Amino acid sequence: MNYPTTSTLLSWMIFTPLIGVGCIGLLLALKRLLGLGKNEMDNAARGVTLIFSAIPLILGFMLWRGFDPSNTGLQFVHHFVWIRAFNIEYFMGADGLSVTMVMLTVLISFIGVIASMPWGIAKDDDHHFSRKAVPGYMALILLLEAGMIGVFCAMDFFLFYVFWEVMLLPMYFLIGIWGGPRKEYAAIKFFLYTLAGSVLMLLAMIAIYLSSNPTTLVDGTYAAHTFNLIKLADPAIFAPAGTILGFAFSKVVFIGLFIAFAIKIPMFPFHTWLPDAHVEAPTPVSVILAGVLLKMGVYGILRINYSLLPDAAVWASTGIAIFGTINIVYAAFVCMAQKDLKKLIAYSSVSHMGFCLLGMAAFTPQGITGAVYQMFTHGIVSPALFLVAGVVYDRAHHRQIEGFGGLAKQMPEYTGIMGLAFMASLGLPGLCGFISEALCFIGAFPVFQVLTIISAISVVITAAYYLWTIQRMFLGNLNEKYAKLPDINWRERITLYPLCAIILVLGVYPMPILSLMNKTLHELIAPMASMM
Repeated sequence: MNYPTTSTLLSWMIFTPLIGVGCIGLLLALKRLLGLGKNEMDNAARGVTLIFSAIPLILGFMLWRGFDPSNTGLQFVHHFVWIRAFNIEYFMGADGLSVTMVMLTVLISFIGVIASMPWGIAKDDDHHFSRKAVPGYMALILLLEAGMIGVFCAMDFFLFYVFWEVMLLPMYFLIGIWGGPRKEYAAIKFFLYTLAGSVLMLLAMIAIYLSSNPTTLVDGTYAAHTFNLIKLADPAIFAPAGTILGFAFSKVVFIGLFIAFAIKIPMFPFHTWLPDAHVEAPTPVSVILAGVLLKMGVYGILRINYSLLPDAAVWASTGIAIFGTINIVYAAFVCMAQKDLKKLIAYSSVSHMGFCLLGMAAFTPQGITGAVYQMFTHGIVSPALFLVAGVVYDRAHHRQIEGFGGLAKQMPEYTGIMGLAFMASLGLPGLCGFISEALCFIGAFPVFQVLTIISAISVVITAAYYLWTIQRMFLGNLNEKYAKLPDINWRERITLYPLCAIILVLGVYPMPILSLMNKTLHELIAPMASMM
């Protein structure tokens, strides 16, 4: 099916942050001419970043308002030939899966920018607020946002890969320059893990491209092969057959792509980069990493593995469910042993992404809906958790859970917000985390009964480590060292209150998100469901 251009909205959402990067670069080039001192230049960079991250958020609301949930095809398409010699197309579009992730991206990116202003950017080894290289930090945040939106909108595999790689360097430098004491180690570990996955994805992409049958480009000209993901999902264009190194082509390519995306989720045993990255990253970077980047692994599996290789997806479904259960249970027990609040939240993210794997492996309407809804709700809850961890670190200059006590008396507003985020993460009914986890269990139980029961029991472990953290940090007698700690300020309220409101609203009425994705997801799993 050919998709002609119907809108440039998605392109504006992607390239607006890049215009902001250009503006920051121009300000740096004209710094002396304009007579800008360091403080003036830093404030100008912050202002530019705030504006050019707010514009995609506004455009995201326009996307939401204009999206037709009853249409399972692509909407807001921008499509033309990009590199004719290799039949590469600039192909942007949004369906129910994409639009939810794009909305999450622009919201969390904007909150991350606010959390970076003007004093929440990063801290040096002595825990003083760092003012160095503010324009560079802001430019990297905008570049990262452009890459993330591009991944969720690209419908050409080559273009998808370009945006996937665009995200790598900004995150590497954001951790490696503005991170904590072990920032270099964490940044290099993140880079190597992600790069290894990228190599596997590149090899699989080339194999798929060379195995595709002749088709036509958007302008009607002949093409020998294609990277077009919509056309590759058509068996007449791409029907995986033959072998690679003596193994079935579809299974080898599926495994290569799956490992590449599993590293980003992160799935056991590829998860070890995440806690280090979170602990060393500045709070706003952790917010974006947990809120958006982790979702790209599951998105990639659904968009590429499931669409292009449905036979191999059915073959691998039990393995996916097993690894999802391992994620849920193993990471939950690891959380029980954590003494650092941020590391606890990081391992909690590993555990909660396991629900996505379990739900999507069942190929049931409830399971796939729960998996994607879990992506969205976790993308709201986990940033709230990292923001509240950043609040106490900004004041006490450490995150040791045992080092606090009785904070509820000194910081009641902060205590209430953290309690709400904890309860949402553990799946308390009435909050958004409950609905997503329940849908994953309902969808997975008919297919994987034992694994679902084991995963459901682990929810008790989740409640245990969160309640234990609340007891040690907020209850009992107040530690006299923190008798003068101030409660949250207005900048922190601006970042936390919207997330808390979404947690409450979607916990009671999830249909604004579920209605966007349902038809698209049901159509996505139809080929696999018919093979089960």
